[in-house]
Amino acid sequence: MIDYNSLLTPEITSLKPSGIRKFFSISETMQDVISLGVGEPDFKTPWNVRNVAIDTLEKGRTWYSANAGLKELRIEISKYMERRFHVSYDPMEEVLVTVGGSEALDLCIRALISPGDEVLLPEPCFVAYALIVTLSHGKVIPIHTRVENAFRFTAEDLKKAITPRTKLLVLPYPNNPTGAVLRRKHLEEIAAVLRETNVMVLSDEIYAELTYSGQHVSIASLPGMQERTVVVNGFSKTYAMTGWRLGYAVGPAPIIRQMTKLHQYAIMCAPTTSQYAAIEALRNCDDSVRMMVEEYDVRRRFLVNAFNKMGLYCFMPEGAFYVFPDIRSTGLSSEEFCEKLLYSQRVATIPGNAFGECGEGFIRVSYAYSINHLTDAVERIKIFLAGLQAPNA
Repeated sequence: MIDYNSLLTPEITSLKPSGIRKFFSISETMQDVISLGVGEPDFKTPWNVRNVAIDTLEKGRTWYSANAGLKELRIEISKYMERRFHVSYDPMEEVLVTVGGSEALDLCIRALISPGDEVLLPEPCFVAYALIVTLSHGKVIPIHTRVENAFRFTAEDLKKAITPRTKLLVLPYPNNPTGAVLRRKHLEEIAAVLRETNVMVLSDEIYAELTYSGQHVSIASLPGMQERTVVVNGFSKTYAMTGWRLGYAVGPAPIIRQMTKLHQYAIMCAPTTSQYAAIEALRNCDDSVRMMVEEYDVRRRFLVNAFNKMGLYCFMPEGAFYVFPDIRSTGLSSEEFCEKLLYSQRVATIPGNAFGECGEGFIRVSYAYSINHLTDAVERIKIFLAGLQAPNA
């Protein structure tokens, strides 16, 4: 009998399963569940993008691309970054096409982090960052954010967290799960601290286009910051292309070169069909993106208003497609609230502590769903809260 435990690495076996997946798994065994947990657009990929992919398949253009991605796509990514965020990249040296933004995050962290290096991580945040740092034998240093400060960290918070071992700051804005955004004035204060250090920035800008009341500002566009920033973005959220699995990283050539080397050995190249489709998305889908953002904005306002009326204070998110209501007034922990809501009313949400310990007392609710879907969920949550307040609840 093989002892598998002796073969598996301690780094893998000691990892806790994702707090997000737990509630997905439970809901999959139940009938009539309204899910508010998935960060996936309910829109179809724009037809012109799908049509290009179909045409590519019909013509048999199904070969490997260059490791770093199709030259034509890298040129379009470079043009997009300059057009939208006012920062210029050499498409041949400073752009890498990856299998989703997630691969780009993994490559960047693994290329930079050695055992014992410290990575600053503003929390709450996307669950994968800390896991990748751990598997790279680095040390996560959380920077806790609070609803009272719109879930932003400050330059002073950053100064206190930096040590001689600090190698990287992850900048997860617009933020998943809170919807928080760092505006130019906040980024300038943070950049002023970083310019005096040898700390790199990994700026995860996957939700950049989903920014309300103003345009997203990339920290790479600020003076002196492009040389110390790797920007990660992708097509999943902006263009409703989650299943196409396509992302990219842009940054200093010496770092992109090493990330490409890792990508070359592990992946070879991103899916060619998806790359051709992405070229069309970048060239001709601005109107489709605006339509989706306008619809998300309607849903955002609806949910924030609904939770506040229910007595669960909800911060108005400025980006992404999540709200992060405060459920501490119920006396339940985040996991208790989500579990009871799921079993009693068949509504699936995600506990805030899945995104870091300072997310305790909150839940993440996605509004990447139709208004009808959200309305039905809100009615069920009202019934759930009324049951909590009943004398024998």
